[in-house]
Amino acid sequence: MAVVFALLVVLLVAGSIHGYLWLRLVHDTTTSVRLRWIGAAAAVLLCLLIPATVAGSNAGLYWLAWPGYLWLALMFYLMLVLLALELPALLARLALRRAARRKAGDQASAQVAPAQRAPSAVGPGRPAGPGSATPAALGPPGPLGPPGSLGPPAAAAGEAPDPTDPDHPARRGQPDPADAGTDHDPRRRLLLARSAAIVAGLAAAGITGYGVRVATGPPRLDRVRIGLARLPRRMDGLRIATVSDIHLGPLAGRAHAERIVALINQVDADLVAVVGDLVDGSVAELGPAAEPLRGIRSRYGGYFVTGNHEYYAGVSEWVAEVDRLGLRVLQNARQEIVTPGGVLDLAGVNDVSARGTGVAAGPDFDAALGGRDPSRPVVLLAHQPVAVHEAARRGVDLQLSGHTHGGQVWPFDYVVRLQQPVVSGHATVDGTQLYVTNGAGFWGPPVRVGAPPQVTLVELRST
Repeated sequence: MAVVFALLVVLLVAGSIHGYLWLRLVHDTTTSVRLRWIGAAAAVLLCLLIPATVAGSNAGLYWLAWPGYLWLALMFYLMLVLLALELPALLARLALRRAARRKAGDQASAQVAPAQRAPSAVGPGRPAGPGSATPAALGPPGPLGPPGSLGPPAAAAGEAPDPTDPDHPARRGQPDPADAGTDHDPRRRLLLARSAAIVAGLAAAGITGYGVRVATGPPRLDRVRIGLARLPRRMDGLRIATVSDIHLGPLAGRAHAERIVALINQVDADLVAVVGDLVDGSVAELGPAAEPLRGIRSRYGGYFVTGNHEYYAGVSEWVAEVDRLGLRVLQNARQEIVTPGGVLDLAGVNDVSARGTGVAAGPDFDAALGGRDPSRPVVLLAHQPVAVHEAARRGVDLQLSGHTHGGQVWPFDYVVRLQQPVVSGHATVDGTQLYVTNGAGFWGPPVRVGAPPQVTLVELRST
């Protein structure tokens, strides 16, 4: 029932967005009824593609993933650009109306001025002479107008001109002064609408194309130094290769894992921390794609904590599989990292999304951090940055997290800020230092804008 309700909500939101896109990209840009119906049919099909992609990917219909998720990203940026153009388009329409009103006023003034300067055939106080014409002399009014006139009768004051009149401005291809200040010129409206549609299409396609290239390209290697007051001098420079959100799945397979492992091995780290969201599928589906993780090398071992996506994909099987691949899974547990220069406590907790799933315990900070030597530095691996509040209450020196993807698609980073204390990078929260990596993969659309994929080498310094 919950799944059906979620799909209905997705369909409602998608339908509203597609209705807006149809209005701006089809209805406003053409007067052809046939083209409008074709555009409406295309909008309906594209709208249905989105829930079909989400449901189909979960059901193993991976061929839907590329077209569905690419359209999702393109749709999003089309909507953003069109919304951003609404204000300039409104200002342009107002400016054109003002110009039309001014032009109509100038034309009216030009028509009144000659009439005021014309001499009167019979001036005030001058009686009609023998040579002056009078209505009686001119004869009775004829069918064409007033007595003696050669044209049609002029409209009475306040009477609207007859549009069927051959001399009506519209019949002569001239703007009607009565329309001054209005926006009845279809050519003007089409020009503005088509210009906005072209700008929106080019901008959305360009942003989406750039985002695909970044998301599917190699992760960048970032280096950050973080000082820990309790880190022994002889442990100064201990390096932790940190990666999260690899998201092996329908759009990122074995080659993606191989590329990440090669980058990790390149830095020759002391420790490797994989901070959750490794997969978007079951072991049966993605076990071969995860196999390259077996090749991770480090001086003191590799460690893994679960993310929220592991609980959607069979967490128990993946915990066993990751352990088989040589990464120790820290499930509300702690490991002493013994080096020639001293000892560091490395702790890990289950993701907060495990609560209520019935398949695994939620995060237990007391189990992971209780009973330790308070003189030692402690680093906590927790998938979601929000765990830092509990970590700070227990005196954690540094928490390493992922989950946010750095926002992945701008401007979603502003939405992430509503839930997580830090979206990306290094910060101090409640006295505990927190580093959040962007992650090395993507979820949903294969697009990253403003948040490139990364693997981070965290170098611990004694302060």
